[in-house]
Amino acid sequence: MEDILKQLTLKFGQDGPLTTNRGKVLDYLGMTIHYQVKGKVKFSMLEYINKLLEKVPHDMDGTAKTPAAKNLFNINDGAKKLTEERAQLFHHIVAKLLYLCRITQQDIQMAIAFLCTRVKRPDEYYDKKS
Repeated sequence: MEDILKQLTLKFGQDGPLTTNRGKVLDYLGMTIHYQVKGKVKFSMLEYINKLLEKVPHDMDGTAKTPAAKNLFNINDGAKKLTEERAQLFHHIVAKLLYLCRITQQDIQMAIAFLCTRVKRPDEYYDKKS
């Protein structure tokens, strides 16, 4: 391992030293990577999820039995458009959920894929679904 690190430092460490982390639990790009069981690796994003939930407005608080509501694909053309600030928050939350569903939460992919189609012109109808 030390030889590989030396080679990487020679090739990529000209501008500054490379940083390395060692141990059985590592944090990387919002993921916690666990190497605690020999021969197995476990990825979790609980801290990422908790930070995301802290930014969600209180009117989005609640629980659900499934990742998507029955009316996910229904479109309400008459719904009121979100304010610019709320639209940016909607876009931000959907983008973070998209990253989350690609790494550890594949069960929300269908709902997030649909919400990604609504981030250009979100309205109150979709804001309630995120």
